[in-house]
Amino acid sequence: MTWLNDLLTAFYTAKWQVTADQAIYWREIVGNAFGLGSALFGLRRSAWAWPVGIVGNILLFTVFLGQAVGNDQGTPLYGQAARQVFFLITSVYGWWLWRRNRRTGEGVAVVPHWAGPRQRLVLIAAALLAVIACFFVFRQVGAGFPVPWWYYLADSWIFVGSMLATYAMARGWVEFWLCWIAVDLVGVPELLHFGYYPSAVLYAVYAGFVIWGFVVWLRISREPRPPVEDKVHAHAGN
Repeated sequence: MTWLNDLLTAFYTAKWQVTADQAIYWREIVGNAFGLGSALFGLRRSAWAWPVGIVGNILLFTVFLGQAVGNDQGTPLYGQAARQVFFLITSVYGWWLWRRNRRTGEGVAVVPHWAGPRQRLVLIAAALLAVIACFFVFRQVGAGFPVPWWYYLADSWIFVGSMLATYAMARGWVEFWLCWIAVDLVGVPELLHFGYYPSAVLYAVYAGFVIWGFVVWLRISREPRPPVEDKVHAHAGN
């Protein structure tokens, strides 16, 4: 399998030399393309959103570790890298849940709806505490890198917001689109500042799909659905 190792090595090291001082790894471009594909499948409520996203997560994990794994692109973004690991784990859960829903539910992978008041309160409180905890953890891990303090806070916000959004997507909560908007508002400026230009462009483009997706899911969530009793009786009649 030498040819396969050579192919993977060539892909891993391939980069686009934009200027004499700025290079972009093709892994970042391809990984973000898979991320965009995952968003489109998610908009259509297709379970393919999860495996497609997993491929992008693996590629982007190797990108955002930056200098920590020998990349010459730039400063490691630990929050961006760590969230790829969480995405992968949550994607397995989401893939299983959406496929199960299609088999046992109404024939669709997920029915968009708002989270309950108690669920929303718990998630917001947990998110705020997680942002504070991640800020201190990321600051300790990246103590050797000459970056401003706000970098760790921004990375923590992106990491926690992404976790919340992915979990909410798996549960079918309309709020997950709003979480992604909050992530994009911080993520685009941060990525531009540290030179991860393909990811910044993807985030900006993704923001448009997020707004579109929010409108679509909001409209579906407002559509009347038959009461549980009616669905049970109809199922029994079949």
